[in-house]
Amino acid sequence: MEPRRETKDKGTSEAVWLAWCMCAVSLALAAGGLLLLVLSREARPDVPVFAQWAEDAVVAVGFSALGAIVAPRFPPNNPIGWLFCSLGLVAAVLLFGGEYAYYSLVARPGSLPGGEELAWVVCWLWVPHSGLFAFLGLLFPDGRLPTPRWRPFAWLVVAAVVVGSVAVAYSPGPIDSLAPIQNPMGIEGAPNLVAPVELVVFTLTLGAALSLLVRLRRARGVERLQIKWFAYAAFVLASGAVVSWVVSDAVGAGWLRWDVGFVATMAGLAGLPIALGVAILRYRLHDIDLIIDRTIVYGALTAIMAGIFEIGVVTLQEVLLVLTHSEESRLAYFATAMVMAALFEPLKRRIDAFVERYLLNRNARTGP
Repeated sequence: MEPRRETKDKGTSEAVWLAWCMCAVSLALAAGGLLLLVLSREARPDVPVFAQWAEDAVVAVGFSALGAIVAPRFPPNNPIGWLFCSLGLVAAVLLFGGEYAYYSLVARPGSLPGGEELAWVVCWLWVPHSGLFAFLGLLFPDGRLPTPRWRPFAWLVVAAVVVGSVAVAYSPGPIDSLAPIQNPMGIEGAPNLVAPVELVVFTLTLGAALSLLVRLRRARGVERLQIKWFAYAAFVLASGAVVSWVVSDAVGAGWLRWDVGFVATMAGLAGLPIALGVAILRYRLHDIDLIIDRTIVYGALTAIMAGIFEIGVVTLQEVLLVLTHSEESRLAYFATAMVMAALFEPLKRRIDAFVERYLLNRNARTGP
């Protein structure tokens, strides 16, 4: 028994060492990418920044730290912890590579070697990164598929990642996240397949997220609470992405993308490793039901309040603009702000009281 125990201890120590090495590399690359971002802006303020720098920075830090903590805790047949480490590491490579390419090719051309090579890596690396997120949805929390019927779907994700990476890697034209940098390996005359690959990868990732619902229906006890934590953070992230890239374009409101969608996306990305950490470490695991209740109630009431506010603003502005016979009236905006502020403060108090009563009554019915 002693040799077997020594082997187990050695395997655990190696896992700890590897997880923390991956975390250290991820954090170093993320810090280097952010430093290059600052240097690029100092050299040329008009230089664009890497499109996903904020998202990749959050993922690199959050998932790398989570992976370093939890990866050695899992049994060897459960890859969830190493998925965390890989997600953080790939995000850090994307962040560093994108900012390195901008600095060496745009901000200070020729100042650093290898700019085109890293730009090419960034060009296609987002595809396997998305595939890792898909497998996180498919395998969480026990490292196995929800049912054997999901095995063909998992292989489809693998095939889509491999084929999509190759297709994007050799598509001609500017790199989406690094415009105006051109793909140095793009084949002239070949079709640009970035948009179709994006659609396929997004659809498969969404399908993987839906597998959580299948698992949730079958799960009981602790596993059910773990999936709820993951699903809650994923829902916040997905809602932000939908508002940013679908709703804002559909209604033609650019402010929705940044004031609502981007904030929700960043909150979801930051909350995802936190939620997964809570689910895995089982610390305050039962709080998820209270959090979901508050989100649903406050979300619904906030949407109603925003609708009333929008209708009130438009109506009052139109009335005041007609009365003042002016296309733009500062009085209209000032009066609108004062009236709505006066109306919504008591309404806010009523909403708070309603939410508190709702939660107290629900807890009284269901018990602790």
